[in-house]
Amino acid sequence: MITANLPRGFTMRYPTMADLEEVTALTRTCEVALDGVAETTLDDIHTGWRMPSFDLAKDAWLVLSDEGKIVGLAGVEHRGHARIYTGGEVHPDYRNRGIGTYLLHLAEERARQHIPQAPPEARVTLNCGANSKDEAVIRLLEERGFTRVRYFWRMAIEMDAVPPAPELAEGITLRTFTPEMARAVYEADEEAFQDHWGYMPLPFEEWKHWTLMREGFDPTLWFLAMDGDEIAGFSLCKDEKESGGWVHVLGVRRPWRRKGVGLALLHHSFGGFYKRGIRNVYLGVDAQSLTGATRLYERAGMHVIRQYNTYEKELRAGKELSTQFIEGEG
Repeated sequence: MITANLPRGFTMRYPTMADLEEVTALTRTCEVALDGVAETTLDDIHTGWRMPSFDLAKDAWLVLSDEGKIVGLAGVEHRGHARIYTGGEVHPDYRNRGIGTYLLHLAEERARQHIPQAPPEARVTLNCGANSKDEAVIRLLEERGFTRVRYFWRMAIEMDAVPPAPELAEGITLRTFTPEMARAVYEADEEAFQDHWGYMPLPFEEWKHWTLMREGFDPTLWFLAMDGDEIAGFSLCKDEKESGGWVHVLGVRRPWRRKGVGLALLHHSFGGFYKRGIRNVYLGVDAQSLTGATRLYERAGMHVIRQYNTYEKELRAGKELSTQFIEGEG
């Protein structure tokens, strides 16, 4: 175990699958302390830890109290070794003792190990999200040289009546996902989100891991807007039980934008949840969306309920590989 830079009595070790329940409980405790509601499930943690590019023995850390209780955790993941992400939690009773600083230091050390594996011309950054209400985390990030570069919203709608029926442009039909369409949906998802700030390519196996292989995946909540045999747009939804209905991914490919496809998919998704008795529906969106997604969601009756800030620290200067603007429009 590594104890350097940790307060006296605390130790660090790498997690194992045997820690899943305790790590989930810690994460949920932190969520309740900040927002009054717990959302992370054991499956969320389990899926992240089993991601193909994630090495549990190198990419995550736990901090334990002198009683052996897990009181802190952090981890990193990457896209192309150039855009590296970190996140973590410290139990509310153990904050302001240097645990968060220590975990962020480990994350940065691990992120720097990716630099030699990144394309030689690539700019390499470490990225971290923070709830806009979490002043302690924001202060820590700023002290460690991170700069806020973006902010994202969680938007919601509370339906007290049947939502509008989708209005479809000529030639557009709606259908649900079937297994043979997996590769086509993945390719449509990747193509549409090339116009999303911060986009980096996601390999098919990782996309499948986060979507089709998730516990509770329900193909009847994956809605596709079709133009003949072509996917024009998609709304990939999930019933998150006590956390409500979620439109996890909504995208429209460039040739079909500004034709009402996104709004039709959104209304169809709301209708699908309403029929199931689910009245509250949520999604996450880039507040400065390059494609104007926030305006679409507001037109559909959604409103902002939470904000997350994205912070970045440059580890190596170079060419930015992630999407920053839409060519021809930015």
